[in-house]
Amino acid sequence: MEEKSYREAVLHYAAETYGTTPEYLWKRTPNYAVLRNQASRKWYGAVIDISRKTLGLPGEGIVDILDIKCSPVMIGSLLEQEGYLPAYHMNKNSWITVLLDGTVPLEQVKSLLDLSYQQTEPKPRKAKGRGEW
Repeated sequence: MEEKSYREAVLHYAAETYGTTPEYLWKRTPNYAVLRNQASRKWYGAVIDISRKTLGLPGEGIVDILDIKCSPVMIGSLLEQEGYLPAYHMNKNSWITVLLDGTVPLEQVKSLLDLSYQQTEPKPRKAKGRGEW
C-alpha cells in the first residue's frame, strides 16, 4: 500500500468508526489533520506530513506520520519496534509517532488508533454521595 493511501486509510477509518471529520487548524501546515473525540473534544490523533530529515530518518523527502495517545508502558515496548518514534511535537510520555509508510501494518495502526480514541473518552462522573450525619 502506498504511503498516501495509508494516510487516507487512517482518515477514512476514523470517519467510518468514530464519525470524525479531520480538522485542519493551521494555515502554515495545511496537511496537518487533527482527529478529535467529539464527546470529550480531546485529540486522539494527528496525521502529519514531515521531512524524513526532521524525524532523523534516512533518505530524502516527506513521510506521513500519525501521532496517537498511548500508555507509557506500551510506548516503551513500541519504541523497540521499527516504525515507531518518540512523539513528534507532543508529550512523549503519553503520545507516540507511528510511520504511515507501510512499516507498521495498517491493521496495527487502526488498533492503536482505537486505543487512543478510548483514552480520550469522557470519564464517567462520580455521583456525589450524601454524607452520613
